[in-house]
Amino acid sequence: MELVLEFLKTKIKLSKNDNVVVGVSGGPDSMCLLYILLELKKAIGFQIIVAHINHNVRTESIEEEQFLKDYSLKNKVIFESMKIEKYNHTNFHKQARDIRYKFYYDLVNKYNAAYLMTAHHGDDLVETILMRLVRGSTLNGYKGITLITKLPNFLIVRPLLYLTKDEIETFNKVNNIPYRIDKSNYSSKYTRNRYRKNILPFLKEENKNVHLKFLKFSSLIDDANNYIEKVVDNAYNNIYKDYKLDIPLFKTEDIFIQKLILERILTTIYDDLGQIESKHIDLLLDLIRKNRSGSRVNLPNSVLALIDYNYLIFKKEENKEINYCYKLEDGLILPNGMKFVKLEKDENGNDTLHIESSKVKLPLYVRNKRSGDKIELKGLLVSKKVSDIFINSKVSRYKRDDYPVVVDSSGKIIWIPKIKKSKYDSQNKEMCDIIFKCL
Repeated sequence: MELVLEFLKTKIKLSKNDNVVVGVSGGPDSMCLLYILLELKKAIGFQIIVAHINHNVRTESIEEEQFLKDYSLKNKVIFESMKIEKYNHTNFHKQARDIRYKFYYDLVNKYNAAYLMTAHHGDDLVETILMRLVRGSTLNGYKGITLITKLPNFLIVRPLLYLTKDEIETFNKVNNIPYRIDKSNYSSKYTRNRYRKNILPFLKEENKNVHLKFLKFSSLIDDANNYIEKVVDNAYNNIYKDYKLDIPLFKTEDIFIQKLILERILTTIYDDLGQIESKHIDLLLDLIRKNRSGSRVNLPNSVLALIDYNYLIFKKEENKEINYCYKLEDGLILPNGMKFVKLEKDENGNDTLHIESSKVKLPLYVRNKRSGDKIELKGLLVSKKVSDIFINSKVSRYKRDDYPVVVDSSGKIIWIPKIKKSKYDSQNKEMCDIIFKCL
């Protein structure tokens, strides 16, 4: 307990003007933390906000909430609670955790709190690190639970990491601290409980303070990760922009940094990195190593990673009909953002079309490229496949199927905007009476 008090007094340095949100379930761990803070409050005078979640899955939940409400009233601290009405996620524990922390963060904002404190203890830390080592994780994940997590406006603090579960229970008994027991915490159907029952006792036999060794390990990993993150930040900002990874630049980095860059990218795509396994990183590395344009890897939740001319691109696969056809009159804006405008004066370039209306069949239409499309180019006796023109012009494979072409009413392709114009583009600019520009 001395380590806990020293940490709170020297590292956190609570003052009388501080507001502290404390996550309290009513169990022995959180009641121990609340008791410690109540004792410190007597000497310092800061404000405590007890935050309780009624998970609504056990009949005892109502009684536990009332118990905490009464306890908070007795000790003259603020009590805030919320009840989870229903769960939509197949992963109950993840959804419960997400709801719980959103509630905590809302209270931090409401009370302008400097600290959010939770009752994770040393046994939790050992179990978390071991579970992640067995399951596999990132470098950052292997640190498990940290004493302090810095967020933009407040700190998450876990003072009880210095204590084992047994030490907490002894402290509660000596100080007559009331608490409630959630019997599901002893069920072997949960992975964490199996580690708690079968592995942790063996480690404690080897070293009764093994949790402090794990805490030191966690701190070491955290320091190393913070340094490496600075290196990754610099590389990531140079290599990955607009959902595109520059493959030649990426290949100049050490393989370790490459993996971390890919992990960083995936954190921007997925809310829950639990869907990503090490095999997905390996698949992406193999895709990049081969660097064949058009090659792709399917990632969870319909995310597609594909090679596109020295770039790795991440995009969401959409099951939608891509065929379209719009009449081109005075102007047009396509769903992909390409814009067609009618000009009064002449301009040059593949982004401008000049038409002598007597040489084509009006009206004109803009549609997406279709299989078998061909275009008659100036100076050529045979038509050329639009797909070959796309390849030669390095149009991204994933953009080709919905890339626009301009046709007349007979179906002749007279323009691939920004890329090629057909023989129907008027060479005699004085004779043309229709000019379109693609922006």
